[in-house]
Amino acid sequence: MEQIKTVFLLTFLTVLFVFMGYSFGGTNGMLIAFLLAGGMNFYAYYYSDQQVLKHYDATLLEDTKHPVYKITQKLTLKSGLPMPKVYLIPDHTPNAFATGRNYEHAAVAVTMGLYEMLNEKELEGVIAHELSHIKHYDILIGTIAAVFAGAIAMIANMMQFGAMFGGNNNRQGSNPIMMIAMAILLPLAASIIQMTVSRSREFMADEGSARMTGNPSGLQSALAKLENYARSGHQIHNATEQTAHMFIINPFSGLKSTLGSLFRTHPTTEDRIARLEELKREI
Repeated sequence: MEQIKTVFLLTFLTVLFVFMGYSFGGTNGMLIAFLLAGGMNFYAYYYSDQQVLKHYDATLLEDTKHPVYKITQKLTLKSGLPMPKVYLIPDHTPNAFATGRNYEHAAVAVTMGLYEMLNEKELEGVIAHELSHIKHYDILIGTIAAVFAGAIAMIANMMQFGAMFGGNNNRQGSNPIMMIAMAILLPLAASIIQMTVSRSREFMADEGSARMTGNPSGLQSALAKLENYARSGHQIHNATEQTAHMFIINPFSGLKSTLGSLFRTHPTTEDRIARLEELKREI
C-alpha cells in the first residue's frame, strides 16, 4: 500500500510541476518542467536519503559497541528487520529520524543530544519508533515529500520573482496573476502534503515501538523530554520546514503559531502519550 501511495505522490507532483511550468513559461516551460520532474523523481527515489543525511552532517556509526548501535541491532533482530545503517548527527538537540527507500537501504539517524539526554529504555523507545517507520515503508514517501517540498518552495520563489519582473512579457501561457497565486498556494500545498504524510504515521510508529519493546512507558518518557526541550526554544542546526515531518518531534514545535498549529506535521505530543497510555492495557 505504501508503495502505491509513493507512486501516486510522485505522479501528483509531476503533474503539479508540469502545470507550474506551463504557468511560468507556456508550452516550453511545460516541457522543461516535465523533464525536470522526471529527473527529480529519479533523484528522489535513489538519492534523497543521502541528501537529507548530508544536510544534517550525519556520520556513519561503525562502532558496534556504541549503545545506539547495540540497541538498534537488538531491536532489528527482535523485529525481523535487516540491520539499517546507523548515523549520528553532531547536534546537542535531542531528535531522530529514519530514511531510505526500502529495508535494504534504510538508515536511522539520531542526534548526539538524544543519546546524551535519554536513558536506555527511552532510547529504545525512540529507535523502535524509527524502525517502525522502516517496517511500514514510511521512510521512502517521507523523504521524497521532503525533497519535493524543498523544490516546490524554490520554484514558488522563482515564479514570484518572474511575475514581478517578467510579467509584461507576452510569452505563451505566462500569466502574472496566476504566477503570484501559485507562488502563494504551492508552499501551502507542500505543507498539506507533509502533514498528510506524517500525522497518521506517527501514531502507527508509536504503536509499533510500544509493541516492539513491550514498554510504552519508555517512549512516553522520551516524547515528554523531547517536547519539553523543543518548547524551550532549542532546535536542530540547519533544520528546515521541508524535512520537519521526518523527525520524531517537529524541530519547530517550540515556535508558537496559530497557522502552524493548523498545519502541524505531527500529532500533539499529549495525544501521542495518551494513546500510548491506552496501549499499556493491551501489552
